[in-house]
Amino acid sequence: MAQGDTARNTTPLVSVVVVNYRGAEDTIACLRALTELDHPRLEIVCVDNASPGDDADRIRAAVPAAWVVPSDRNLGFAGGCNLGARHANGTVLAFLNNDARPHPRWIDAAVEVLREEPTVGAVASKVLDLDGERADFVDGGLTWFGMGYKRHADTPIADLPEAEHDVAKDVLFATGSAMFVRASVFAELGGFDEDFFMFYEDVDLGWRLNLRGWRVRYVPGSIAYHRHHGTMSAVDSPDSGRETFLLERNALCALYKNLSDETLASVLPAALALTVRRATARGELDPTQLDLASGVGPPEVSPVPVSRGALAGVLAVDAFVDRLPSLRRARAEEQARRVRTDADLLPLLRKALEPAYPLPRYLAAHDILTEVFGIERTFGRRRTICVITGDALTSRMAGPAIRAWNIASVLAGEHDVRLVSVNPVVDPPPAPFTVTGSTRRDLVEHVAWADIVILQGHVLELAPSLKREYAHKIVVCDVYDPMHLELLEQGKDTPDDRREADLAGVTRVLDAQLERGDFFLCASERQRHLWLGHLTALGRLSPRLYDADPTTRSLLAVVPFGLSPEPPRRTGPGLRSTLGLAADDRVVLWAGGVYNWFDPLTLVRALGILSEDRPDARLVFLGMKHPNPEVGEMDIAARTRRLAEDLGLTGKHVFFNEQWVPYDERQNWLLDADCGVTTHHEHVETMFAFRTRVLDYLWAGLPIVTTDGDAFADLVREERLGVVVPAEDPRALADALDRCLYDTEFAQACRDRMAAVAEQFTWPNVLRPLVEFCRDPRPAADRLPGADHLAPAPPLGKVELVRRDLELVRSYLTEGGPSELARRVAGRVRKVARQGLRRG
Repeated sequence: MAQGDTARNTTPLVSVVVVNYRGAEDTIACLRALTELDHPRLEIVCVDNASPGDDADRIRAAVPAAWVVPSDRNLGFAGGCNLGARHANGTVLAFLNNDARPHPRWIDAAVEVLREEPTVGAVASKVLDLDGERADFVDGGLTWFGMGYKRHADTPIADLPEAEHDVAKDVLFATGSAMFVRASVFAELGGFDEDFFMFYEDVDLGWRLNLRGWRVRYVPGSIAYHRHHGTMSAVDSPDSGRETFLLERNALCALYKNLSDETLASVLPAALALTVRRATARGELDPTQLDLASGVGPPEVSPVPVSRGALAGVLAVDAFVDRLPSLRRARAEEQARRVRTDADLLPLLRKALEPAYPLPRYLAAHDILTEVFGIERTFGRRRTICVITGDALTSRMAGPAIRAWNIASVLAGEHDVRLVSVNPVVDPPPAPFTVTGSTRRDLVEHVAWADIVILQGHVLELAPSLKREYAHKIVVCDVYDPMHLELLEQGKDTPDDRREADLAGVTRVLDAQLERGDFFLCASERQRHLWLGHLTALGRLSPRLYDADPTTRSLLAVVPFGLSPEPPRRTGPGLRSTLGLAADDRVVLWAGGVYNWFDPLTLVRALGILSEDRPDARLVFLGMKHPNPEVGEMDIAARTRRLAEDLGLTGKHVFFNEQWVPYDERQNWLLDADCGVTTHHEHVETMFAFRTRVLDYLWAGLPIVTTDGDAFADLVREERLGVVVPAEDPRALADALDRCLYDTEFAQACRDRMAAVAEQFTWPNVLRPLVEFCRDPRPAADRLPGADHLAPAPPLGKVELVRRDLELVRSYLTEGGPSELARRVAGRVRKVARQGLRRG
């Protein structure tokens, strides 16, 4: 394929829409400039907005390359652009004012960004005056009362720092005078709001794009030159008040549609009051003329002259009231689909408290209203995050609940957090965040409340609203527990067919999470490889997602299990007094549950070997009964007790603590131990497991003995924190325990190295990727609403279709002869027939 063909195949078709109203001369010059651009795939659409006279015919004759779309009435700029978009074929829409001219790279620079950054939904061009000397649009701002404005407008470019105009940045909106937007996203949002007619329709579109998770990117290399207000001056006069009316009305409409309920409750009354004050200040009306307190004289009944500028503000409020029914419907849709908070967008507003008008009485009112209504505080609402677990939340918590608890605790420092359990057992210790239980039916209320939902285990199946009415919500899936790999071991005693069905069910649960999530947490780099493969198999590692982040770190982050940043301190009795062990006994601690994927049997045998030479050696199992009543005792626990009894070790060298030790008391047991142990078999679950109990050993400074094969074995070996032994080797295990318990110099060296390693695993440190995500949460690139291909393959022409079919015939005859050809032809006939039936 020739290089030119390759470029053409990967270049989107760009449809430039230009709206004309009584401006044929400007429009023809603009369209001619577009035809001179060297973009390989360009379509020009000109909408004539019911101009009186022969504008449309003149444009057709002057620029035959442009497709002229006539409108039967004046739809305004918003409606005219939408009409053009409906007739456009491009995957990228560009909007250019008819009094603007494109730089030769206006299109190419914008398309490059849209191709390279799939999370960018629209591009804001750099717009200069016709001489290229003054800024028209280099950044957008928005006041708290809804008025969008062009920052640095009319400022000489030479007087602006390069950072203000020559550096790419995210903005709230692009100016409609020169902008680009993905056609599929434009359609998803319903285009410009035609009720605006003109002015702020571009602000409103950009605002909505940002609220739904898309970015609007200012691209300084995409340059256009614009005669500011050239179009408006042809149809209106500055003193008519009509432009002021539209600006005032549309500002109120934009903020009503797009602000959250909490923000709008404070802002709307203040904005309405400020609109009226702007009107009276603009018209220099005497505010005391009807106030009896200013003096009582003969009643005045003659009309009061009011300037059109003052009248515009009052009529704008009146028109806003009339539009409230339709605005209410539009608002409901935007609020239901938003994934970004007002606080998220605050940096894009630039200077939200900018008064905008230098009128003394107006400025005084602005200060009063912002103070009384607390406007500065209003935009700072904390994000709402719901952490949902299926585990019991009590003083005796297992791993999933401990992890969920600490996630909630760390995030509560910046956000409003609810920790919700769908487990029937919820009796939590005191917490600086809301902790509650929920039925499956009531879970939807918590989902509706949250800006972000963080879930683990089977929770997504209990919250189907996240797949339906709240499918747009940002979801973080904590997949630190490879449940399907655990089930391979856990279900060995289950009937074959049931075991296979259970595994298929758990895999479907994981598939659903991986298909739905916007951000994923796993426990180790090994797990990251596992889940990356799973995501790829499910089609999540799409070109769009890959192009947004080739590292995929923004999708799948390593967040290990953590430990407290505070060192353990004794608060009560530990294992020695509870189990009656002597102060000089040497204690090996198994700090967790006994599950089928572990190998406590080899450990018991090793203790038997060790006790022959070391009569003071003791092995303690921290908790045999799981705190979650829905988790029954596994077969391995009974086998472990039985083996210890058969070897005569129970109560002498091996001790079983039946009840789970409360989470905030476990340090007392850890501080009574001399070393920590974890043993497992060599299988796939081990390869991707993350043995959380090892962290408690790190926390308490206990030398670690672990079986080889998992991520922590690598850590223990690399950091020299203890001894790594082969799987199912009781003699090697006994020797390792002997070294950690009785070689005091070796044990102390392990403890000395543990402090620095433990710091890496404190909860605030390990949760940093999640904290960063929650500060700026967005849907995953492949889940942004309206995302579609920018450069799909063009449909084959008749000649290409015949050539393709001949190649297929030749291939079928080569592969299988006439019978293969006949089979393939029959299959094609059946397929065409089915398609015809579906169409019918």
